[in-house]
Amino acid sequence: MDTINLNNLKRRVNQYQEILANTIQYRKTWKEGLKDQIVDLLKNMSKETGLGATVETKADLENLEAIVLSLGDSKSGMYQHVGNDIKRHMIKNNGSLIYQQLFNGKIMVLINYPFIEGYGQPAPPKTVAIYRPEELKTPFFVRHLEEFVGEITNWEDFDDDEPNKRLGFELNFNTARIEEPEIE
Repeated sequence: MDTINLNNLKRRVNQYQEILANTIQYRKTWKEGLKDQIVDLLKNMSKETGLGATVETKADLENLEAIVLSLGDSKSGMYQHVGNDIKRHMIKNNGSLIYQQLFNGKIMVLINYPFIEGYGQPAPPKTVAIYRPEELKTPFFVRHLEEFVGEITNWEDFDDDEPNKRLGFELNFNTARIEEPEIE
């Protein structure tokens, strides 16, 4: 029988087993304190800066938990007249910063842009980065919050000064250019 060189296959199997062990360790790190540290840090930074955000943990699925720093919902200031003195307000979600535990125990950081219900479609979330638990240090959280506040500020301050700047939703108006008739 021919001898087969299995060195490459053995290296791949070892790498696979190492990654499986990392997943177990990352999940353990999350449960044994990282989750609580993130919650406490976000609450403290929100309070210290006057951001006024709430922080909550979404734990519907084990090992797929998320920590959500949310600016909540509010009236958008826009409403539909539905009758005499009756108005249907359009609700605005003010955006959120999310730390989502992935299937492999790593943590994905996302920004959910503000959106107004019934006024176009929300922009897809922006992925900031994916981290191993040991990589998340306090300066990263400060940077994430700075980026989050910058993104929602840009959303709120949308105008046409920058021609390629995209708004987080599509307008309900037809933007096709109307052709002027030629004058003879």
